[in-house]
Amino acid sequence: MSFVGGGSDMPAFYREEVGAVLSTSIDKYMYIAVNRKFDGRIRLSYTRTEEVDRPDQVEHPLVREALALTGIPGGIEIASMADIPSRGSGLGSSSTYTVGLLNALYAYKNQFASKAMLARQACEIEIDRCGEPIGKQDQYAAAFGGLNLIRFHPDESVSVDPVICKPSVLQDMEAHTLVFFTGRTRSASAVLAAQSKALQQDDRKRLMRRMVALAFDLKSELESGSLDNFGPILHENWVLKTQLSAGISDPQIDAWYAAGMANGALGGKLLGAGNGGFMMFFAPPETHSRIRAALSDLEPVNFRFDRTGAQIVFYQPAESPSP
Repeated sequence: MSFVGGGSDMPAFYREEVGAVLSTSIDKYMYIAVNRKFDGRIRLSYTRTEEVDRPDQVEHPLVREALALTGIPGGIEIASMADIPSRGSGLGSSSTYTVGLLNALYAYKNQFASKAMLARQACEIEIDRCGEPIGKQDQYAAAFGGLNLIRFHPDESVSVDPVICKPSVLQDMEAHTLVFFTGRTRSASAVLAAQSKALQQDDRKRLMRRMVALAFDLKSELESGSLDNFGPILHENWVLKTQLSAGISDPQIDAWYAAGMANGALGGKLLGAGNGGFMMFFAPPETHSRIRAALSDLEPVNFRFDRTGAQIVFYQPAESPSP
């Protein structure tokens, strides 16, 4: 769940100046199970089922490239489940899947993979190998977990700085945050491709530069122990983001956002690239019932913040697969 700075993790911006996103991971998970397959073939279970002889025959691009990158030739079964819709949610589903898959595959090989390595290789798979016009924030958020300021540098390096604040501040953040599923999914790649093209224009870069500054402002706000400016910072970021490209919002989204603000929200945004997925508001807890009533056509989603990131839930050491 990114709060401010989204879009500055795109190469069109960070290759010229440092980008920054303030985000947190939440307790909605992607589960990946990996097991040896006795006949040497590859079997995948996701929204569909595949069974093939070699990695290059796998149709799922993330799995195909993850198997190639980790050097696993076959003899493996991979199954996945998710707590949220797996595409177009705005909650980083594909990146979370890629990070989790890599974590599971390295454990299957009896090899340790650091969180930084998982995030870096997930970016390589999605952006370099699969050619997705996306940014890097979701991979690092999923791998590291927690509430962080993530910075993206022109040399392609990424810094993850935890936001150090009182537990009571995190509890208040959770209590103030209200999330709805819009019922709409969209191609993040298409929306982000339009944003990337827009960032070639100087006026759009100025907007993004201000959004990056807001990420640092929000970090300072949280570390000072205050939430007084959280809503206004969130609102300014959303207003700026809607000016980046035409595909981020539309009249229906604008109406939902206006209804939330009119009924007590102090700020909000669509999560992810825009144009669908989940809508988040920052609002005093006593206004939540009023906001839910005003947005009765949307599905509220309960959640808590997560601080662990990618982890191996169960590991049974076994003979390493053949290289």
